[in-house]
Amino acid sequence: MKEVGTMQLPNPCTLCPRACRADRAHGQRGFCGADGTLRVARAALHHWEEPCLSGDPNAATGSGTVFFSNCALRCCYCQNYPISQGDVGKEITVERLTEIFLALQKSGAKNLNLVTATQYLPWALPALDAARAAGFALPVVYNTGGYETLETVKALADYVDIWLADVKYASPDLATELSAARDYPAVAEAALRQMLRQTGAPVYDADGYLQKGVIVRHLALPGHTDDSFAVLALLARIRNEEGVPFIPSLMSQFTPFYKAAEHNLGRRITTYEYRKVIDEAVRLGLTDGYMQEKSSAREEYTPPFDLEGV
Repeated sequence: MKEVGTMQLPNPCTLCPRACRADRAHGQRGFCGADGTLRVARAALHHWEEPCLSGDPNAATGSGTVFFSNCALRCCYCQNYPISQGDVGKEITVERLTEIFLALQKSGAKNLNLVTATQYLPWALPALDAARAAGFALPVVYNTGGYETLETVKALADYVDIWLADVKYASPDLATELSAARDYPAVAEAALRQMLRQTGAPVYDADGYLQKGVIVRHLALPGHTDDSFAVLALLARIRNEEGVPFIPSLMSQFTPFYKAAEHNLGRRITTYEYRKVIDEAVRLGLTDGYMQEKSSAREEYTPPFDLEGV
């Protein structure tokens, strides 16, 4: 193995559930697209996360968000596809990533939000260690598509305060078609249960910003309300079986980006479809969280990936 900071880059790579076994240490790209270098596409205050993370979108603060390049999922509708499946990003060092973390804290960020970081954990963790040694003290948010191994979740126990995790699908067939990940439902369920066990119930500061806990996002897709119902039923079951409250976040912002139209996703979700999903969440008692307004399905909610802050 090639050692990087306090964590080793597995050779062959098994950091994510793909376990693609790429020789990244010698430059081979994994299924995710990452090789043996660290790449970041944007680092800036972000105002459009859940209010307990970003606060008032008109305020001069926000979530200190670092968008990492590449991704282990291959979602055909990804709104961040220029960085997740394209080549957008800049190669940087652990030292530079440490500086970015500290700069975001200095800029007034309420938390540090790591977006799709798993393929770069051998760099991100030593950067967090170095930042903490230099006075970094923000809550760390791990923003993930939910496709994580138990080993990765456990390895992050001393680093992650807040999990911001998707549960995208209940159907293996749908997960295969839209994200090329048939095992997604089982993997995401196991990962979420571990996140809850490690993190516990939500904890807020005096201003209402989340300091610790789990936010579970589900993006309702047009034409797939039945799968959304199945996801909500799964979340209700997990909540009851684990006995740990989490913050549900239902999202309506689907926009037909990238290759969505090739998979019968060439339109936005209707008000009727989204209302059905909300009603089902209410019926299941998944109400202590967020329900996105339909107006959120707009392109401007996707930030420009122009290497800002990198």
